Amino acid sequence: MLFYGFSAGLPLLLVFGTLSVWLRESGIDRATVTFLSWAALGYSFKFVWAPIVDRMPLPYLTRTFGRRRAWLLVSQFAVAASLLWTSMFNPQTDLLVLTVIGAVAIGFSSATQDIVIDAYRIESAPPELQSMLSATYIAGYRIGMLVAGAGALWMADFIGGGEYSYSAWAWVYRTMACLMLVGIITTLIINEPETKDGTSEVFKGTADYVRFFLVFFIAVSVFASAFVLTADLVKAVKAGLVETLDMNRRSVGIVVEAVRMTFAISVAGVAAWIMIRAKLVKMEHVRATYINPVADFFVRYGRAALVILLLVGTYRISDIVLGIIANVFYLDIGFTKTQIANYSKFWGLWGTIAGGLIGGVVALRFGVLRTLFLGALLAMATNFLFVLLANNPTESIFLFVVLADNLAAGMASAAFVAYLSSLTSIRFTAMQYAIFTSIMLLFPKFIAGYSGTIVNSIGYNYFFVFTALIGIPVLFIIVWVQRVTRQDTAEELQPSPQS
Repeated sequence: MLFYGFSAGLPLLLVFGTLSVWLRESGIDRATVTFLSWAALGYSFKFVWAPIVDRMPLPYLTRTFGRRRAWLLVSQFAVAASLLWTSMFNPQTDLLVLTVIGAVAIGFSSATQDIVIDAYRIESAPPELQSMLSATYIAGYRIGMLVAGAGALWMADFIGGGEYSYSAWAWVYRTMACLMLVGIITTLIINEPETKDGTSEVFKGTADYVRFFLVFFIAVSVFASAFVLTADLVKAVKAGLVETLDMNRRSVGIVVEAVRMTFAISVAGVAAWIMIRAKLVKMEHVRATYINPVADFFVRYGRAALVILLLVGTYRISDIVLGIIANVFYLDIGFTKTQIANYSKFWGLWGTIAGGLIGGVVALRFGVLRTLFLGALLAMATNFLFVLLANNPTESIFLFVVLADNLAAGMASAAFVAYLSSLTSIRFTAMQYAIFTSIMLLFPKFIAGYSGTIVNSIGYNYFFVFTALIGIPVLFIIVWVQRVTRQDTAEELQPSPQS
């Protein structure tokens, strides 16, 4: 799990933080850089293709390596290939869309790898060992992020001599592609977890899998087409609303883009429904892969299910909305790539690891939900510290803010991963965990895409206050979840009238 954590953490910053430094240094404006964080929305929609990854066999590979290892190899090679693609284009002189394609490919293949690793972790050990595996995984994850963050920035600064150099950044991404060998070698030497459930027996042959994949591919294509083809219409609607209703351009953009995303998802859903009604795939396949995992969760948690999902969908909002623009902020207030690497990435890693260890101990002593509350409270409080850094951009304050922020994030992450694992049924491991992590990222990532636009409107100081304040409702949701789950447990323990 340490090596898999490294393999999963490596591509994350290469499509988020490190890529934003490259784009910003190449002259791309702040708002565009944060909008491009949407290239990694694959992390937020991975539940859509999780059933395919969970159930569909790969020719030759599944027979040779097993269900989990086969998909791990495919996704890990895809991450490496996507990194190499991204290294081929200079965002300063080439079409930016070519870099965006690479970022989308990295996000999609990395999210696929996450689906399989999460399933492998949960299936390979009993529940009592999941906290230990989660802590080890997070440690590896943070080391991967250190290499892709501090290591990448050090390398870019060293090769480029402190100036922007496309060649330097290209070699950074090529090197990161080679480092994916850590995950690939791990996959080749581990054992396939031994699990048995009846869900895969619904699919009787290759034709069933091919038809199911075809429906998925068509639905995704419809979504992409609807999103792209409405670009001119959306642009005209924005301009019309601004001129006619005298509305703020940035506020209009957020609302209109949200409607656009909802429309594209709805059209894709309708297309999938039509194909199901036309019996391109059997309803029993849809039920086994999508409906049953969701139904299982709601049956197990009853009235508490919606409250739990609300917590999952909002818990990381303060961290994610601020984190998308953090590296851009450091550059804007005058820090160099080497300073960002030293303080934000290197020392930040140790703060996160320490926070994870503390979070694990606190969770064992006081319970996961109480640790979640403490982590959310600290994450909210440490966001205020960025106001101090914005007004006093010294190296000592930079180090203090980074250590405090990462310590809080480490505590919250360790407890949150353990909590999500506890919600997952072994019968639907990949699908349910993919749903939880997708919900965890979807709303925060959508808001984070506008972080550059918000900063342009209100400035960094008010933006950091905003990111702290949006974490307050999370505290009340945690208390709500604690009360609802405690009440349901108490009701289950009450004897029935018949007994």
